[in-house]
Amino acid sequence: QVRLVESGGGLVQPGGSLRLSCTASINIFSITSMGWYRQAPGKQRDMVATISNGGTTNYADSVRGRFTISRDVAKNTVYLQMNSLKPEDTAVYYCNAFPIYYGQGTQVTVSS
Repeated sequence: QVRLVESGGGLVQPGGSLRLSCTASINIFSITSMGWYRQAPGKQRDMVATISNGGTTNYADSVRGRFTISRDVAKNTVYLQMNSLKPEDTAVYYCNAFPIYYGQGTQVTVSS
């Protein structure tokens, strides 16, 4: 069992930035991969970014170049730095620990 606690969501204007954090209840080196997913109203949950325990990152095309996933192993925490935010980035963002563990989600709203 892995418990994930997210923080950092909120309301931001288009072009702004936010940083999400996800702290795991176990050593994240023992997790094959961690990542961020998002789900907008009426849509499926989609992958945003992942980072493997070896440090390899992967991004959805829609966020590549704007979002950066990183981690602090000592803190068992994964981050998602989101820059140049767009209204279409509005969604509930979920932290994931491979394969099936998700946090409670944090709302990100991009609006003027």
